[in-house]
Amino acid sequence: MSNRISTGMMYSQSVVTMLAKQSKLAHLQQQLSSGQRLVTAKDDPVAAGTAVGLDRAVAQLAQFSNNANNVQNRLGLQENALAQAGDLMTRVSELTIEANNASLTTDDRKAIASELQAIHDQMLSMANSTDGNGRYLFGGTVDGTAPFSKSGSGVVYNGDQTQRQVEVAADTYVSDALPGSEIFMRIRTGDGTMDAHASTGNTGTALLLDFGRDPNSGTYAGESYTVQFTAADTYDVLDANGNVLSSGAYKAGDDISFNGVRLRVDGTPAAGDTLQVGPSQNKDVFSTLTDLIDALNTDPANDADRAQLQNALQTSMRDVKLASAKMIDARASGGAQLSAIDNAAELRASNEVTLKTTLSSIRDLDYAEAIGQYQLETAALQAAQTVFKQMQSMSLFQMMG
Repeated sequence: MSNRISTGMMYSQSVVTMLAKQSKLAHLQQQLSSGQRLVTAKDDPVAAGTAVGLDRAVAQLAQFSNNANNVQNRLGLQENALAQAGDLMTRVSELTIEANNASLTTDDRKAIASELQAIHDQMLSMANSTDGNGRYLFGGTVDGTAPFSKSGSGVVYNGDQTQRQVEVAADTYVSDALPGSEIFMRIRTGDGTMDAHASTGNTGTALLLDFGRDPNSGTYAGESYTVQFTAADTYDVLDANGNVLSSGAYKAGDDISFNGVRLRVDGTPAAGDTLQVGPSQNKDVFSTLTDLIDALNTDPANDADRAQLQNALQTSMRDVKLASAKMIDARASGGAQLSAIDNAAELRASNEVTLKTTLSSIRDLDYAEAIGQYQLETAALQAAQTVFKQMQSMSLFQMMG
């Protein structure tokens, strides 16, 4: 039995072979011109899938970088604002010490009060700082409207307490700017845990110079007490319900100690004058400035009035000190976040190099191999064309001649 090979079949096979070689050459030309081994996913489906995943990871790194740039800008502006606020509080402290000079006149104190009012307004403006994109720095997540506004004689906070967490690298988050309530509003009074002050209705000249914990006379656990002077040289200690806990003799300049509390008092109290002791409360910096301004705008007419003014100034100095410390802490917190952003940038850069190196090994063309393959396929196409040309010249009539 013999198989007959038709001329049409031979032509068809030759054409198919040449077309296949031309297609292969065209594909190699695409690879050489683009520098990519994976021109289409069918070139290597597994590698193509891996490359897509790596592309997504590189794009995610770019998004992390954008996130980091945005939060870095806001934290940098927060640092600038808090540095300015710190300078303002330093000036407030200087003015408060200056105002505590007995030789100043009423006009001198009012001049200081005028400068403090200007500082108050500057502080409010600074607390309403924006990030350059129309968003307020210190409003928490409610950053579309000014976080602070005047209400009556005080300032109110209109933002929320939320501090955004921004992803700046895989599973690495940094905190955005602090809510303004944590910087300007929730400032502890006194020494941060305990507060004490002379009552405003006192008629003597007793001055509360200092206070704190006294470990030699019990343990203070946040109770409220009243020290009531029964005469110029004696006092009672009352609890929150008005019950007398103890009594003692008073001497100007000596400490009054009881239940873990120590009070340094000077001057001469009148019978019925009181000192209040209790746990620290929250007070905003704007109220601290307003109280200080109001005290300096008074015109003391006698020794008792002057003692009240000095007690008010002592209280203000303590509150200003804690407000300044709160702003320093806020700056330190922001600095830590900026440092974390720098560390995240180094991590992103390292990851990007690794990902792009892996992508290159998967996707980029080996030119030496591709050129060799191209030359091989060119030779194969030329051979196929030569065979086809020779087949065209074949004829029985030539054999019979």
